[in-house]
Amino acid sequence: MILRPWRLAAALAHLLLAAPARAAIPTYGYQVVHVYPHDRGAFTEGLFYLDGFLYESTGLEHHSAIRKESLATGKVVLIRELAPQYFGEGIVNWHGRLIQLTWRNQIGFIYDLASFRPLGQFAYPGEGWALTQDGRQLIMSDGTPQIRFLDPVTLKEVRRITVTADGTPVQSLNEVEWVKGEILANIWMTNTIARIDPASGKVIGWIDLTGLLKPSEITGDRDAVLNGIAYDAKGDRLFVTGKDWPKLFQIRLVARP
Repeated sequence: MILRPWRLAAALAHLLLAAPARAAIPTYGYQVVHVYPHDRGAFTEGLFYLDGFLYESTGLEHHSAIRKESLATGKVVLIRELAPQYFGEGIVNWHGRLIQLTWRNQIGFIYDLASFRPLGQFAYPGEGWALTQDGRQLIMSDGTPQIRFLDPVTLKEVRRITVTADGTPVQSLNEVEWVKGEILANIWMTNTIARIDPASGKVIGWIDLTGLLKPSEITGDRDAVLNGIAYDAKGDRLFVTGKDWPKLFQIRLVARP
């Protein structure tokens, strides 16, 4: 059968009307549950919580370090500084080891978690931004829409996903954290965290953290932005902070209508 132009237009219009509308990606706000002190001189690049302590990686050449800190006081109880040529990035724990990325050196470092004693190093292509783990693999961001999954023993890439929102790649994925089967990733230079499906890479929710810091607490430095997500799985506590922020916040997500 040949459809005349007007019939073809009508058929296409019918199909468009019959197609289900794409649901908007939900946005979540937050409720502050508790506020903890955070070192205002810590240029936060990586963060995780383990057994009552925060582990933090700080960046900038000549200032990078890994630190173990008291959650309650923010005091550093263990620290190891990097060589001055390295810009420290994301960290993650894996079976008694602490694994750290560097920004543009294409080198990562492995330490004993208890003492921060160096155990080795590894190489990877491209930039290193952040690390987390899902109990089976390490999960790495590099500032692009790509998320890499690494073998935790060999530290070699085994697969990757492209993070998209409504089909559009999401740029500047930074600090990442595994939370209840999702990857949480903050978007660099914004107050937004993406909730990501680790199978498809699709963004399934946005978290808007605008207003966490009071205007008087903002340094004015353009780099002092949100960057630090940690999750206490046993206590179901979600923590967030930022580069050179004076506070670390425990928050609860709140659905928006």
